[in-house]
Formats: sequence, C-alpha cells, structure tokens
Amino acid sequence: MKNEQILGLQTPCLVLDRTKFIKNIDNMKAHLTSLGVSLRPHVKTAKSLEAARCLFNGNTGPITVSTLREAEYFFEGGFSDILYAVGIVPHKLPRVKSLLKAGARVLLILDSLEMARSVTEYALQNNIVLEILIEIDSDMHRAGLSPDDPLVSEIAVVLNDCPATHFMGFMTHAGESYNCTTPAEIKKHAQIERDAVAFAAKQVEKFGVSSKIISAGSTPTAHFSDDWTGVTEVRAGVFVFQDLFQAGLGVCDVDDIALSVLTTVTGHKKNQNRIIVDAGGLALSKDRGTAAQKFDRLYGLVCSAEDGTLIPDLIVEAANQEHGLITSTSGKINFAEFPIGSRLRILPNHVCMTAAAHSHYYVTDDNQSVTDVWQRCSGW
Repeated sequence: MKNEQILGLQTPCLVLDRTKFIKNIDNMKAHLTSLGVSLRPHVKTAKSLEAARCLFNGNTGPITVSTLREAEYFFEGGFSDILYAVGIVPHKLPRVKSLLKAGARVLLILDSLEMARSVTEYALQNNIVLEILIEIDSDMHRAGLSPDDPLVSEIAVVLNDCPATHFMGFMTHAGESYNCTTPAEIKKHAQIERDAVAFAAKQVEKFGVSSKIISAGSTPTAHFSDDWTGVTEVRAGVFVFQDLFQAGLGVCDVDDIALSVLTTVTGHKKNQNRIIVDAGGLALSKDRGTAAQKFDRLYGLVCSAEDGTLIPDLIVEAANQEHGLITSTSGKINFAEFPIGSRLRILPNHVCMTAAAHSHYYVTDDNQSVTDVWQRCSGW
C-alpha cells in the first residue's frame, strides 16, 4: 500500500498528515517539559502502536488507556507501564491479572469503598499485587470523589493497609474544561484540577498514607496550563491529531489538524445546493460538540483532497449512515469544481469518535502518496 497515491484510495478512509502530527506532539512535549512535568499520553485517541511510538521518539513509555483491549494491544506491542483510566469493576479483574502475570504494570482507578474492598479481596485471593489510584472529581463533570470527601482517606487507608494492594495516589480529569469559552477559563480549570488532587494527597497524609503519583490533565488544560506544581504526570490524547472542537477552544488552529477523512463525491443535488459524499455518520461520527461553540462546524469542514487546503465555503451540514451532505455557507455551490467521482477531505469535530469506526490510517508526508499504513485496535 505504501507509495500509492492518496487520490487512488478506497473511500471513506483516514488520512494522517505526519508533519502536522509530529509538530503537535513536539509542541505538547516542549510545553510540559518547560513546566517540569512528565507526559503520560492517552492513547485512546490514536489506538495505534506506530502513533504511540512517535510520542517516545520511536520507543515506548508510560501510557494511558480507556479499555482493557487497548491495554492488551499496547502491551503486546511493548508498552508495559499502563494506566487504565476507567473505574475498575470486579468482572474485569481477571483480565488485569493476566496482564500482570505476563509482565505488565497496570495502574487501576476506583472511587468507592465497595470497589476498594473488592480489589483487596481479589488481590489476596489471587496472589497478585494491584496498584491503585483514587479518582478525584475536580469539577463535578464525571466520575470520582470530591477531594474533601471523608471517603477519600478511608479508601486510601484500606488500600494502604492491604499487603496485596499498593495505594499509589490520585488522578483526575478536568472534563469541564471542554465547556470553556476562553483560554483564561481553561487555565483556571487547570489550576482547579491541580489543586483538587494536591488537596486530596494532603488529606491522606494525615492518616500516614503517601502518594507517589498525582495524575491530571486533558488536552485543553495541558495546553493552557502554566503551573503543575505537585502533579507528577499529565495525561492528554487529542493533541496528537487535534480537531475542530479543540480549534474552537483555541487549543490549536484549524490548519494544525493532522487527521482527515478522505471521501468521494457520489452525487449532486443542485436544487438543494448540496454535494453528496460517501462519508456519512459512521465514517465521520455524529459528534456535534462544536454546536455550543462560537462557530458551529456542524459535521465537519471540507478541504481539498489534493493538499488538504481548507475550502472556506463548504461544510458538512448533515450525515446519514453512509451519506454526508455538504452545502455552502454562501448559498451557492459551483458544482463543476466538484464533479462526481472527485475527492474531498473532511476535518473532524471530535477526532476520537471519527477515528473509532476505521481500522487504519493512511499516513502521508507529502499529501500526495501513502508512506505508511498504521493499524488501529478496536473493541473493549
């Protein structure tokens, strides 16, 4: 498949601009290095060994995953230090045990006394040691305990006192940063995020329990943060590709988006001022995260297939399962410029969701030919 021309690919498919991809990685790493904090990238975005290795200059390192399938896939590919960043539940522990027995380090998270007791019991019965972080809810956005909840210390003591569990510290995710409208607001949420886990760590110290890991981060807060004092690692994932939602937050420019969906024009609806393409809801996702932002990108912006240049007048206004409907913001499409059979690229609103239905990336260095094909893992 290497050296095949992009315009000859079967569509819809993912096209990855390696130059932009590497630039996005370098920018984030340089920023966090300047703040003296390490990066534990969230690989749920790319779900690709080749992409993940680019984060470590061709090597491996500590990563974050959202599924045990990802944990298994990346461990098989040489990544052995893995944070599973979804609350652990009993029926998943046997898979964690298998990873540990094979030599992986798997950090788990939980936010309930019930689960803390379950993992200690399981670890004792199965002669394994589980490393556990307590999840802190720093912004009332999703899972986790409030940092001042008495349960935080109670859980930490239970984990610390059991010989089969190692209490490692705390993690949090500033999900509310995605609802911000200005860089100043995002920076404030980065401070709230940092302070929440730092406060929790101080609370458990009163009970003689120390924290080795203080894990925080999201792409917006990682980008706009200016002080991670007390945090040992930052997690972020979307930054490797970027997307229209991140552009709407001011995290990146539209031109920084490294991933697009190559699509083919399959029809014209001149009476409706629409171009029909073969990238619909499955290929693009139906994520409408930009709807609440200043500029609603609907289902994606449209670019030239030849070089990825944005076509300012075109936007994907609707997406059925296998059909994308493109219209013009000016109200008039020059259909002769986009004949049936011609190609276009579409920039995604939420790159994690867009990539999810695809099995691989076609990587390009020159926007003309395919220089690599990177596989993705899928499932849970």
